[in-house]
Amino acid sequence: MYGGKKNAKVHGHPAADAGETTSLLSTGDSDSGHELKRLKSYQWWAYSVTFGAYFMAHFSRKCYSTVKPQLKTEAGLNQNVLSEMDSVFMATYALGSFISGRLGDTYRPTTIIAIGLLGSGVCLFAMTIGILFEFEKASESFGNLFYLSTYFIFGFFQSSGGPVGTAIMGNWFCDPDSKKNRGLIFGTWTCHQYLGDIIAAVCTAVLLHYKVVYWWSLIIPAICNLAWGFLCMYGLTPEPEEMGIDTSSFNAKKSSAAKPAAGTPVAPAKPIGFMDALMIPNVAGYAFAFGFFKLTNYVLFFWLPYFLSLHFDPSTANLVSTLYSFGMMPGGIIVGKVSDIFGGRRACVIACFQVLLVPLLWVMAETSETLPIGAMMTMLCCMGILIGGPNNILTSAVAADLSEHPSIKGNSKR
Repeated sequence: MYGGKKNAKVHGHPAADAGETTSLLSTGDSDSGHELKRLKSYQWWAYSVTFGAYFMAHFSRKCYSTVKPQLKTEAGLNQNVLSEMDSVFMATYALGSFISGRLGDTYRPTTIIAIGLLGSGVCLFAMTIGILFEFEKASESFGNLFYLSTYFIFGFFQSSGGPVGTAIMGNWFCDPDSKKNRGLIFGTWTCHQYLGDIIAAVCTAVLLHYKVVYWWSLIIPAICNLAWGFLCMYGLTPEPEEMGIDTSSFNAKKSSAAKPAAGTPVAPAKPIGFMDALMIPNVAGYAFAFGFFKLTNYVLFFWLPYFLSLHFDPSTANLVSTLYSFGMMPGGIIVGKVSDIFGGRRACVIACFQVLLVPLLWVMAETSETLPIGAMMTMLCCMGILIGGPNNILTSAVAADLSEHPSIKGNSKR
């Protein structure tokens, strides 16, 4: 009659507690493995769609600069207006980056990216309408105002891809293995912008070679932007939690944090403010460095095809300009991998690239008009590596690193 009591579990006994703990740990490990497997299975899709979204943004952005000579000779835009279009674009792009980042924290991030792509497509269609109906030739003042206004709005739409896309990537690549190789992962991911630049230049070169009307260089990226915008809106989940994936099960930092009792409502985290972000260690330094790289990059981005068209026919000029973008792709991978090897010390690697870039910029400024074509092409590749490497990592891996700083206290609205 004592058999039941003999086999009963005696709570508090060391052997019984050890067995129960082992059972719980086994269950926890099993759950963690299952959640990690689900996360890994979706990472490739999140990577691909966000890669494509920023690829489309640069595809549409670069196509305009590849047809600058035609906009001047055939559409009637003078060089001052083209320069002003670049200026208003950069102004609204810079301002829009702050706004888009906050909107991505406040609303569904994939919707913000989709709106940016859809709006970009509409702006390119509007520019094409202006070209077809010869707004500039009908009224120079109205034409100038129309193109400047369109590109002013275009800058806001284009700004959504960078900050929001990086946040989505950070949400999905949050497991320990991904964090260990974050520089390499984001270094390859940020090739999207340069691949977009290359395809845009090749697309325009092919169209011009086969005597296709140049404004198709605006129509094609407009259609692609619209299509990818709908894919982002309806085919991409912005964070694992929306799919029921518990990332805290394999994220030591999150799992060690105090959790609310069951049934206790959890208030949504508020997005951190601009000044709060600026107070994070190293943010100000990285921001200044990024500003210098962006300035140099966009000078070449907007004007390189036009400058080369003075030495080559338009088709060849666009193909030669791709050497700069080709150099930027391995640059990001090199900086990412090297900084991973040195334990995520990305600032040292970025500083070395900056020092090497300065003499090349001086040589380019002094001898660009007399430089032999072979030396010019080699210099474009080298400058692409030295500019693209730090630029890629600053916009991705560094941003993801800073978003996990202890001062943010686990707030994902960054």
